[in-house]
Parts: sequence; C-alpha cells; structure tokens
Amino acid sequence: MAPILRRELGMKIEYDPTRDLLYVWFGEEGTKAVQTATVAPGVHADFDGNRKLIGLEVLDASEVLGTKVEFKVDLPLVRMAQAA
Repeated sequence: MAPILRRELGMKIEYDPTRDLLYVWFGEEGTKAVQTATVAPGVHADFDGNRKLIGLEVLDASEVLGTKVEFKVDLPLVRMAQAA
C-alpha cells in the first residue's frame, strides 16, 4: 500500500501503513535534519541547523497514537532573538 500524504497549514503529514510510520513535516521541502531528539517513547523530533523543529517521526504509530490523533511531547524551549 502506498504512503498516505496530506498537506495542511504549511505542514505535510505522511503515513506509511506498511511500516506503521507517521511523519509530520514542518520545514521547507529539502531541509535536512542535523539533530534528532527522542521526545517520547517512539516519537523523535528533527531539527535543522538553526535548531528549528522541522519534523516529528512516530514509530509504531498505531500503537503510540491508538485511535487518537494527538500526543504530548516536551520540546526544548528555543528563544528567538528580539527584533531591534
């Protein structure tokens, strides 16, 4: 079965039912992750070179999410530079 793709509000949601893998893209297409952090069991956050969150990967998505489409993760606080 082909992966399911959906794009909403500047993000892309991809689910691969064969691998039971969910990925939510927040970054620009082609942006590479330079750091990955485990933020919850089975949930990994990808960050770009500026420490901006560009995606979330959920392994064993049907087990992690069950019948709900929400989960809680604690991400590190990144302070933005104030505009002059």
